[in-house]
Amino acid sequence: MKGYYLITDSALSNAGNVSDVKNAIAAGVEVIQFRNKTHSAKELYQEAGKLRILCKETTFIINDRIDIALAVEADGVHIGQSDLPYSVVRKILGWKKIIGVTVHTLKQAIQYQKLGANYLGISPIFSTSTKPDAGKACGDGLIREIKKHCTVPLIAIGGINLNNARSVIEAGADGLCAISAVVTKDDVTKEILKFQEMFDNFKIHK
Repeated sequence: MKGYYLITDSALSNAGNVSDVKNAIAAGVEVIQFRNKTHSAKELYQEAGKLRILCKETTFIINDRIDIALAVEADGVHIGQSDLPYSVVRKILGWKKIIGVTVHTLKQAIQYQKLGANYLGISPIFSTSTKPDAGKACGDGLIREIKKHCTVPLIAIGGINLNNARSVIEAGADGLCAISAVVTKDDVTKEILKFQEMFDNFKIHK
């Protein structure tokens, strides 16, 4: 789980989720998370089904909705602090499915790694308007702290763009998500590749 991590956002997207996912796959994105908090269960199921077909060779994660994840046979789910407890989600999905958890503190990160989370989403790194309820920005310093204590992949989310992404990568993030910096652009593949190149260059000069 390395590099750019796509989270869909139909409200922001210029071309739509299907197009964004196709472009992300073309850019070599390893993990795609389908997030939609406004549509009905039926609409979510239908769209997730379409995206699942596209993601045959790409890890496909559903945000929040365990029922949708099971219905389309997704690879796993991503949950936040206000969603169903991790233990309940793991009991429903079993240990073969991926569960990512959003954390806001070092204590939470350590807790969920011990419980068995497959990866951690650290959020929000910087102030963001994409997710109004994201909370206070924690800064890339939290990535460094968590990296000292956790070995699971760390995905940085929130307010990230081409201007501040390098500091996030240098802090130790294994991946990052920059929604508005990508899906609002005319060439999504091109924008994602800019972030992918940052990861590649960091590895070379590390």
